[in-house]
Parts: sequence; structure tokens; C-alpha cells
Amino acid sequence: MVRLCGQNMVMGRRHIEMLTAIDRYLARLIALPMLGTLVIAAMLLVLDKMLSLFDFVAAEGGPVSVVWRMLANMLPEYLSLGIPIGLMLGILLAFRKLAQTSELDVMRAVGLSYGRLLRVPYIFAIAMALLNLGIVGFVQPLSRHAYEALRFELRSGALGASIKVGEFTSLGKRMTMRIERSLDEGRNLQGIFVRAEGRNGQSLAVTAAQGSFLATDDPDTIIFRLRDGVLVNNAPKYKTPRILSFSSHDLPIDLPQIESFRGRDVDREKTLPELVTIARDPATPQKLRDEVRANFHFRMVEVVMMMLLPLAALAFAIPPKRSTSALGVFLSIVFIVTYHKINQYGESVGALGRVDPIIALWGPFALTAGLIFWMYHVVAHRPGGQPIGALEYAFAKIGKQVSRILPLGNRRNGSSTQEPQGAA
Repeated sequence: MVRLCGQNMVMGRRHIEMLTAIDRYLARLIALPMLGTLVIAAMLLVLDKMLSLFDFVAAEGGPVSVVWRMLANMLPEYLSLGIPIGLMLGILLAFRKLAQTSELDVMRAVGLSYGRLLRVPYIFAIAMALLNLGIVGFVQPLSRHAYEALRFELRSGALGASIKVGEFTSLGKRMTMRIERSLDEGRNLQGIFVRAEGRNGQSLAVTAAQGSFLATDDPDTIIFRLRDGVLVNNAPKYKTPRILSFSSHDLPIDLPQIESFRGRDVDREKTLPELVTIARDPATPQKLRDEVRANFHFRMVEVVMMMLLPLAALAFAIPPKRSTSALGVFLSIVFIVTYHKINQYGESVGALGRVDPIIALWGPFALTAGLIFWMYHVVAHRPGGQPIGALEYAFAKIGKQVSRILPLGNRRNGSSTQEPQGAA
């Protein structure tokens, strides 16, 4: 009797260790594709934005280094969409591999339910949902404001617009400058022409062989030190223009006044606690309250939806028996992107006050949650259940028809049915 109890304890310990090993195995299967998808999605979005930012910065004459600062401020917004996609594909590809290698059938045969197998995916889902909540609730609003501030500074010239070599550049309304060459990263300018006009009709034209900009104690004024040049000064009271040759001349340049950037006045640049405070303030106008409530519920519904992604990933992951169809992977991406676009439309409708933001955003969430629970019920509780089986069958039939129409398919069929010459 004692021996039997000891055997049961050892078997139970082995059973616990087997489950722990399976958990670690699932975690490895999920982590790699999840992180890979997240990085790839973020990089694709960043590369797409990088081209437009380079064009914008070049058109505004700003330094190239500001592009990397703007991309860094856009990264939280890309991560807020890349994290759900990475979580979905990570879980989906993990269960898809288990299903194609029949490991999932073995796990089910030894008594592991889908609820037990989803324990590790839900650990990932909770961690990613908390991370995404921190991003959309606190990091993304601040980074969006910093991005808009950089755009404003580029347009206003606060970042120090560069002087394009070989072109006429306006510094304010009364000064024009042209430079032939720029050496030592702008510290040595050559072939300089400057024309300035005063308020009393006085004008000044200067040509110089070399020059450089120098800072002063006044932040609104800089000195343009010119060397080896000629200065022509003209005014209405002068009978003839005055000409002066110089070896060194300091030309003060008044920088244009730059207005300060606005505060975080937009609802998308407010953190979640700030949105709640504005929405509960009785003095808040109704239009602003609708915008704030719509943005708040948009962020929350995006995060809460992540808790249903493991169920949806499992339903999309399992293909029909003896099938290698990747239709579930395609449908999962379409599913999550479409739901994101529906939420964006619901936010815009709720912000206009046409529909209450709760109905506009949580209504589609409830319908989507019902669809996901139904798909999971079909997979987990119906023998041989396939929630996308009809679509799999339809796409398989379409694939066969396409293969018959394509020339490659005809050649393969002809080569397989043609008898070799000289056969008996």
C-alpha cells in the first residue's frame, strides 16, 4: 500500500513536470513569432513614414537629425497597433505548428483541454495588454505632442532652417542671402551675397569671399562675420550709393520672432486620467466632452480586445485535417485590421455626437466578442469543429479551378497523362 502511494506520488510529480515542460514549450513557440512580427510590423510602418519625413524636412530646410527624433516619437503609435498583431500571430502560428505536426492531437488525447493550453497564451495576452495600456494611455499622448512640436518648429524655423547652397534664401522679410559653397559643416561659407532693406528705404548689398555665423548674448540676434568683400549702401538721402571695401565686417542679423507651440490641448495628446478629468468637469463644452469620451473609449476598447485575441488565434490556427492551408493566417490579419478600422470610424462618429461613444465603440466590441466566443466554442466543444471550414472549402475549390486555368497547371497535367514514346 505504501509502495502504491509512492508510485502515485512519482507519477503525479511527473505529470506536473510534463505540464510545466509543455508550458515552457508553448512559451517558446509563441515568443519568437510574436516578437518577430512586432519588430517587422513596426519597421515597415517606420520605413513608410521615413520617406515622407525626409521629404518634409528637406522641403522645410531643417537638419536631417530631426527625422530620427520624429520617428522616435511616432514609434509608440506604431507599437499600439503592432502589439495586438504580434500577439495574434504569435499564438496563431504556435497552435498552427502544433496542429500540423499532430502534437495538438497528442496533447488533447492525454487530457489537456484547450482551456488548459490557453494558460500560457493568456499570460502573454495580459502582459501585452498592460504594456499596450501604458503606451496608449500615457506614452503615446506625450510622444504625439512632441512630434507635433517638432513639425511646428520645422515650419517656423525654430530648429534653424539650413541655407541652401546655390539658392537665394530669405531670412525674414527684409534680407536675402546666397552662398556658393559651404565647407566644414557650414562653419566656412564662400561666395557670399547679402541684400538687406531697412524700414526707412535704406538698402544694403554685400559681396564677400568668405564668412561665418557667430552667436551673441542676445538669442534674437546673430552676427554674420564677412571677410574680403565689398559693401554697397544706398538710401533716399544719398545722391550716389556709398561703396566700402573691407577685409572684415560684422553684419548683425535679427532673427524672426517665433511663436511658442501650443500646449497639449488636443484630446489625442491627453493621458487617460486627464481625459477622465475633462469628461467629468461640468464646465467642459458638450462638443469637447464627446471628443474626449470617444477617444477614451477608443483606447480602452483596443486594449480590452487583446484579452480575446488568444481565443480568436486558436480558432484561426487549426486548419482542416491533412491540409496546409494558410487561410487562417490571412483571415486573422484581416480580422484585426478591420476591427481597428471599425473602432476608428466609431470614434469619429462618437466625437461628432451623432452616436453615444459607448454604443459606437462597445457595440462593435460586443458583436466581435460574440463571434470570437462562437468560433472558440466550435473548435473546443464540437468534435471536428471548424469555424472557418466553409471558407477553407470554398478557397480550396477556387484554388483547384485556378490551377486548372493557369498554364503551369495545364503543363503539369499534360506531362502526367502523356505516355512516353516507345512504350509498349
